[in-house]
Amino acid sequence: MTTKNLRNVCLMGHSSSGKTTLAENMLYTTGAIDRQGRTPDGNTVCDYDPEEIKRQISISAAIAPINYGGCKINVLDCPGFFDFAGETMSATRAAEAGIIFCSAKDGIAVGAERAWKRLKKINMPTLFYISKTDEEHGDFASVLSALQEKYGSSVCAAACPTSDGTGVIDLVHNVAYITSGGKTTTADIPAADADTAESLREALMESAAGADEALMEKYFEDMTLSEADIVKGLKLGVADRSVMPVFCGSAISGIGTECLLKAIVDYVPDPSEVEGIDPDGPTVGFVFKTISDQFGKYSFVKIMSGSLSSDMSLQDVRTGSTDKLGRLYTMCGKKNTEVKSAVCGDIVAVGKMEWKSGDTVCDPKADVELPPIEMPEPCYSMAVRPKVKGQDDKVAMGLNRLNEEDSSFKVVNNAETKQLVLSGVGDIHLDVLCSKLKARFGVEAELFPARVPYREKIKAKVEAHGRHKKQTGGSGQFGDVWIRFEPQEEQEEMIFAEEVFGGSVPRNFFPAVEKGLREAVQKGVLAGYPMVNLKCTLYDGSYHPVDSNEIAFKTAAHLAFKDGIPRAKPTILEPIGLLKVTIPDANLGDIMSDISSKRRGTVLGMNAEEGMQIVEAEVPMAEMSSYTIDLRSMTQGRGSFTCNFLRYEEAPGNVQQKVIEEAKAMADAD
Repeated sequence: MTTKNLRNVCLMGHSSSGKTTLAENMLYTTGAIDRQGRTPDGNTVCDYDPEEIKRQISISAAIAPINYGGCKINVLDCPGFFDFAGETMSATRAAEAGIIFCSAKDGIAVGAERAWKRLKKINMPTLFYISKTDEEHGDFASVLSALQEKYGSSVCAAACPTSDGTGVIDLVHNVAYITSGGKTTTADIPAADADTAESLREALMESAAGADEALMEKYFEDMTLSEADIVKGLKLGVADRSVMPVFCGSAISGIGTECLLKAIVDYVPDPSEVEGIDPDGPTVGFVFKTISDQFGKYSFVKIMSGSLSSDMSLQDVRTGSTDKLGRLYTMCGKKNTEVKSAVCGDIVAVGKMEWKSGDTVCDPKADVELPPIEMPEPCYSMAVRPKVKGQDDKVAMGLNRLNEEDSSFKVVNNAETKQLVLSGVGDIHLDVLCSKLKARFGVEAELFPARVPYREKIKAKVEAHGRHKKQTGGSGQFGDVWIRFEPQEEQEEMIFAEEVFGGSVPRNFFPAVEKGLREAVQKGVLAGYPMVNLKCTLYDGSYHPVDSNEIAFKTAAHLAFKDGIPRAKPTILEPIGLLKVTIPDANLGDIMSDISSKRRGTVLGMNAEEGMQIVEAEVPMAEMSSYTIDLRSMTQGRGSFTCNFLRYEEAPGNVQQKVIEEAKAMADAD
């Protein structure tokens, strides 16, 4: 195998648009498997994880190597469900082209739109595949027309279905691929489809000619192009994204699969034709995916430069450590086949390495570090705890292991709220993580709303007295302080000052008073949240030459705090976030209404960008817990958002009352 004989393609698009079924049919068509599995039966090569079989959706990107036409095509089957967008982002780092799926019945779904945006952003060659053409109410022509209307004249049909539904017409080579009983044969274009094919072929020639000046001149002279010229034009056009050919078929019956395989070989760039890939350079690999399960750990590596063999030692640029490679494998779903070496541009799995997704691994002499994988921002957070007490460490350990293979979620142990907070892309994402915890690590976890880290402050100035006197048998304890509490805006942290005259409180007890106050401000008097923007001034007191000690003055400071703060007009502050929502124009009214009425937010402004509206608003973080799900529902999955902490602000009275009641209920429960 040489780099020239490799093709790496991602299958992308909406969930249930037929990506996994097509990968399965490609394997079956080329003889890699002797029986075609079905997603409902849970026996496909690419959906092998127990969670995928249970839910009947792809959760992680899987690889299916296909041998066709003297080439090895690494097909990366990507999840269509939005919660697993991180897997798609990882997979596109290993591919040279993306194939976007649109179902003949459903047209351009949101998943296809998102795939388009992703491929446009990274400037990757793009093909379209209209799936399920044999289903009732499937309409190839209307989906093609919708694609051209949405994405412009660069979209052109390179194949179309026969009107009797038995095959597809390859418009480049002017031949029909007829499929019957799982076998595909070539035939002349049916007479009933001749006019349609001719019309689409003319548009295809025009697109192919537009990719190259010499071809354009040739086309204008003769008003036609040869097959070889069309192939050349399409190859050039696909590479620079000036042509986006559309293919079609039905993967369940194998219609159109051979036509698409031929197109991938003919039009998709081989790795050596892509910037950043160097077959003659020192060995450099990019770890784009990691699998860590009970059977071991595999690091999936795209070879970006040089070649790889199992006797090599590579350096992980992130850690600086150099390790001898474990065994090399090519993967087909979960099935591994050991190989001794692999060429530039190929994808291999390396066993038992301590590499992470996004790592660059290379020859120790090569000074190269590739950009990390861009991941979707985790924007849905829930607290997680074990169902059985005492298994907290097991939950944390399991999540850390899962994080090795899925870096699109974060786990934070929030010391303030005393919760382990799990943040992912959506509710299904977190649900799957909990299911994996049970299946792989034997620990059942439950999700519940994460507590909001409120703050407390005072609005008035008060003077308070704290006196601690305790007499037991021998020496007693005596501490007596007068402290002024007042609000301040210099800093969030408490400011301690002293104005003691005449030694009424000896200087050596000042640190004990300060320590007592710093401990006290950790739990405010309203709902037990930390106090901020507070100034405490020790200005008087008294002591006993024998009984006074540090503990006594520390306790006296606590008592002054308890006496003074309730009289200083305490109030609760809530965290405010800066929300940026990107949505289609059509959803603008709903989103702005939702922000102001349902979420107590204030819209700051908006601006248009690439046919979308970006709305900026300030919103209390307490109102954002379900926003991921709500926004998805309001925009049918087209919207996205970020929300970052901005500042603390006084909460309205009704909110304060609710927070106080919740804190009291929690204290009673404890």
